Amino acid sequence: MIGRLMDRIERAPGTTIALLGIVFALAYGASLVFFPKPNGRIVIGDAVHYYVYLRSLVFDGDLQFHNEYVRLYGLTYRGPEVAWVYDPLPSGYIRNVMPIGTAIVWAPLYLLAGAVLSVMRLAGMDITVDGYGRLFQATTGFSGIAAATAGAWLSYRAAASVFSVRSAIWATLAIWLGASPLYYSMVSPTYSHAVSMLANGAVIAYWLTSRERTDLKRFVVLGALIGGATLVRWQEATLLILPVLDAAQARWGRALREPRLSPSFHLKILAAALAALAVFTPQMIVWNLFYGEPFVIPQGGQFMRWHDAALTAVLFSDWHGLFTWTPIVLLSVIGLVPLWRRDRHVAIAAIALLFSAWYTNAAVADWWAGEAFGSRRFVSCVPLFVLGLAALFSTWQHRSIVVGVAAIAIALNCLLLFQYQLFLKGWRDVAPYPRGAYGLAAARFVVPFRVVGRLLRP
Repeated sequence: MIGRLMDRIERAPGTTIALLGIVFALAYGASLVFFPKPNGRIVIGDAVHYYVYLRSLVFDGDLQFHNEYVRLYGLTYRGPEVAWVYDPLPSGYIRNVMPIGTAIVWAPLYLLAGAVLSVMRLAGMDITVDGYGRLFQATTGFSGIAAATAGAWLSYRAAASVFSVRSAIWATLAIWLGASPLYYSMVSPTYSHAVSMLANGAVIAYWLTSRERTDLKRFVVLGALIGGATLVRWQEATLLILPVLDAAQARWGRALREPRLSPSFHLKILAAALAALAVFTPQMIVWNLFYGEPFVIPQGGQFMRWHDAALTAVLFSDWHGLFTWTPIVLLSVIGLVPLWRRDRHVAIAAIALLFSAWYTNAAVADWWAGEAFGSRRFVSCVPLFVLGLAALFSTWQHRSIVVGVAAIAIALNCLLLFQYQLFLKGWRDVAPYPRGAYGLAAARFVVPFRVVGRLLRP
């Protein structure tokens, strides 16, 4: 039976990924019905800042967020912790430190919900169509799940263009379900990380599946996709490494004896950069309106500590460290060695991008990313992690080992997620926070038994 299931997964990887996305959507929808938050809100945390873009543009036709923040936060006072809501910037706008890209991806389903509710209202139903209702807010979560699912599929496609279907699909499932992306694909899909999986997956998949081409159009499309990823997280501008490496390979691969670069080399890089800049224009317009500059770090100059990056802690700390919370990612990094042997050009690009992500995330002032399931800022690296793990899996001849490692990673991650959620939901006498040797490594195996004991207690 298990063998037949593995065969079906490998024969229909796209269907497998789609079915998982449907399961996530059903679970998320059920949670909204059976476990609603006391205040009725769905969009919380960082998601509020993405949401106000959407609500304000669609319903108010502006970017004045004061009324959105007051409504969504339920503010009835002007305390110092919310002073920024009432004290506008010198430009007259209320600050918003988050990028606009996530709201753009959310827009289709949000607009569809608005259209449906408007039709129902015209039909005589007593419905308020103001952009704040639970259905409007719920569209962001379902959009996030769709984005994460599409991102997982694109990550699979990217890996499958280099390695076998077997290696690619099991690597995709191991990273998607066995690391932090699981949480942001199902539990908190309203954060930008689900959308970053889609945006970065599109870049890496297109880059790998079209790498035999050297025409100018390819560089324009690649640049445009990179611009889209940068709209979601401005740090993704480092993806421009890809067209630079490709243009260099196309030039030097044909004429190693000629030391001078041809005009086409510079033209391709310029085309990619201009395409990325054109797609990034909405963010530049917003920043210019808010801060008077088209390029800015909205969080302020102290947000990035380039000379004091927490390079070790961001990987190994028990406080949301990448490898300590999600050890399957360490195997992905090890997979860069067989990737180097298989395709040096792809390996160089992957190493450069992973190094830039490592340094950038370590240089952020709160490198632990606030409250998070694992090191959430690395979720955008999912396509690269899948590629590295697929490279490692391709060196293992026995399918049972590949599937076994993927299954163990998924099981360990699900146990940790269960423990984490119980802690957040207030069951702290049963489930400790995942920190320290016991809380992070051992507690996940004990917590299920404690839950059963508590439920059976008279």
